[in-house]
Amino acid sequence: MTRIDPHPDIGPLTFLIGTWRGRGRGVYPTIDSFAYTEEVVIEPLPKPVLRYGQRTAHADTGEPLHAEAGFFRLPDGVPELVIAQPTGIVECHAGVLEGQRLVLQSTVVGLTPSAAGHRVTDVERTIEVVDDVLRYSLAMAAVGQDLQVHLVAELTRV
Repeated sequence: MTRIDPHPDIGPLTFLIGTWRGRGRGVYPTIDSFAYTEEVVIEPLPKPVLRYGQRTAHADTGEPLHAEAGFFRLPDGVPELVIAQPTGIVECHAGVLEGQRLVLQSTVVGLTPSAAGHRVTDVERTIEVVDDVLRYSLAMAAVGQDLQVHLVAELTRV
């Protein structure tokens, strides 16, 4: 595969580029807590975006749990993240970038008709990279619950 240099307009987000692997934990009032393994791939494209792909598996059984794909953007210096999930949920985020820390708040959460039962209404993602460690948390409001932490993970660049 041909190596692509990041577009200059995406420069402040290049600290995210890489393949990241690690473990996380999921909690929410309506489910049993669970541990998972995760791989995230963030790579540049010729345009001013970074492609994002994520997949998780159950920590004990290796059974696939979740996947999502999207794009990081930086129009006018404002970080944005657009994500599509195979469950029929689409998230659009905007936020702030402070050094190597992103705080992204959903501006839109869209649901396909078959995803309506998830009733996700709000998502907040915080991502921070220190050296070769990426830590993130994801909070969500869904199924009648207020915005609260759902996922936390620590991944290492490989």
